[in-house]
Amino acid sequence: MPTKADFTAEEWNQIQRAPFMAGLAVVAASPSGPFGLVKEMFAVGKMLGEVKTQGSSNELIKALVADIEAGARDLNAPAELKGKTPDQVKSYAIESLQQVAALIEKKTKADEAQGFKQWLVSVSQKVAEAAKEGGFLGFGGTQVSEQEAATIKELSTALGVKV
Repeated sequence: MPTKADFTAEEWNQIQRAPFMAGLAVVAASPSGPFGLVKEMFAVGKMLGEVKTQGSSNELIKALVADIEAGARDLNAPAELKGKTPDQVKSYAIESLQQVAALIEKKTKADEAQGFKQWLVSVSQKVAEAAKEGGFLGFGGTQVSEQEAATIKELSTALGVKV
């Protein structure tokens, strides 16, 4: 049963950022404008809230959510993303998630790591579904853009998760 104590402070920081990086990859793939951006990033918080209210069989996810809820994390965007293009942000987020995947694969049981990685992909899917892409004033458009779908597939592949 992995807990925060199983990781260094730097490793735990990477793990805490993971759901936000999963969301950020999708947001950067197909920026939705200011309202869409708020909806999409709110979806990450909603996924965290669902773990709190509905629980999770994955101990790592539960530990992560409990720690974030306790206010142990500054949730601002990393400074290294300032001034980056959306493509650079997406690449950074996916690379960051690959590092987290390698870390948890090394320090947790295989099923625990796989469950966490699948959860990260589901976070990215919820973010993609949070706001319509295209259209005008909320009319028309698609629920998940081609760019978002491609990013979810790319993220899944990078994490070794089948969708």
